[in-house]
Amino acid sequence: MSKKYFGTDGIRGRVGEYPITPDFMLKLGWAAGMAFRKMGACKVLVGKDTRISGYMFESALEAGLTSAGADVMLLGPMPTPAIAYLTRTFQAQAGIVISASHNPHDDNGIKFFSGQGTKLPDDIELMIEELLDTPMTVVESSKIGKVSRINDASGRYIEFCKGSVPTGTSFSGLKIVVDCAHGATYKVAPSVFRELGAEVAVLSAQPNGLNINHNCGSTHTEALQAAVLAEQADLGIAFDGDGDRVLMVDHTGTVVDGDELLFIIARDLHARGKLQGGVVGTLMSNLGLELALAELDIPFVRANVGDRYVISELLERSWVIGGENSGHIVCFDHTTTGDAIIAALQVLMALKARNEGLAQSRQALRKCPQVLINVRFGGGENPIEHETVKQASERVTQAMGGRGRVLLRKSGTEPLVRVMVEGEDEAQVRGYAEELAKLVTEVSA
Repeated sequence: MSKKYFGTDGIRGRVGEYPITPDFMLKLGWAAGMAFRKMGACKVLVGKDTRISGYMFESALEAGLTSAGADVMLLGPMPTPAIAYLTRTFQAQAGIVISASHNPHDDNGIKFFSGQGTKLPDDIELMIEELLDTPMTVVESSKIGKVSRINDASGRYIEFCKGSVPTGTSFSGLKIVVDCAHGATYKVAPSVFRELGAEVAVLSAQPNGLNINHNCGSTHTEALQAAVLAEQADLGIAFDGDGDRVLMVDHTGTVVDGDELLFIIARDLHARGKLQGGVVGTLMSNLGLELALAELDIPFVRANVGDRYVISELLERSWVIGGENSGHIVCFDHTTTGDAIIAALQVLMALKARNEGLAQSRQALRKCPQVLINVRFGGGENPIEHETVKQASERVTQAMGGRGRVLLRKSGTEPLVRVMVEGEDEAQVRGYAEELAKLVTEVSA
């Protein structure tokens, strides 16, 4: 059954445009409260990032949840993975995050976590959607939910993050620059690294409600790159607005993406005999990651793009590490969802174990040239399914002899076909991509 409101990562859109409106959030809070109450006594944690509309939606959700008889515990600005963790530790029925992740301040959205700190099951999301289409009611006055605030939420999460590295670990002598994207990590991230002994310079940790992700964080690393060089730091760490994505910058100012960070963590787990299976990437993971892992005899599988699909694949295989090149990295040996601070700590532990800098440690993964061409088409038959395009894709794949790949996929939001070719020879890759893009254009005409 298709969903009306929930996408792959909750409900998201532009503030003030349906469904990202106060009246919808009121109804959503009520529907969620009614759904969770069917499982018994209901306690729901609500956290948010730093965008200004979070105040408005927090109030609306609070009113909706309490009108359904759910008790609400407010966390204030906290990283998304912190809400997943605290939902578990407070034995709540659910956690709600008000955030649009790496998007600008004029977007916002809602993510839900189950009582186990995982994505909500499909049947619960469908139940909430069904309730959204029914008239809103209010429980009798004596059963209206209560609201409280968790004042030590930051301290609890800081200790949880520090607990993901062995007791006694010290990063003394390490100088890092941390870019908090004026987002949800602005308080906790600098504290975690400082309390573990690192010297920390902080960027973009003055949120004003409007500057989240603006020319900073993991989507705009230029300021971090410059700061690492100016500070002569060992490395830089860039978070996104809600703290579930991380990228790094080495001492030369070069950006280290999610594929490279995933490799560094996986190689360290493998060396310590703690990998437990293999690694999950996505359709967009660089071929170089797959080849570098193969050299270590580490299995690698690709999921659809989106951390929901990475997590689903990890659960199905009972593996512990997966992620995306955007910097969503899931460390199941420590937590239940993508957590940027914990992923960054695992990278620092891996560097410490090998006594290497970030620039040196990433050398074992040689990223393959990747050419992406967007081809617009006017609807009608899906050009990817055209026999001529299929045959050409197979021919190009065979010609690269296992050292390259072709990916054709339709955009989910625009009438575009994305033609991606990846391999070891950049000129060859570009030629193949242009050939396939031309063919897609011809069959779409």
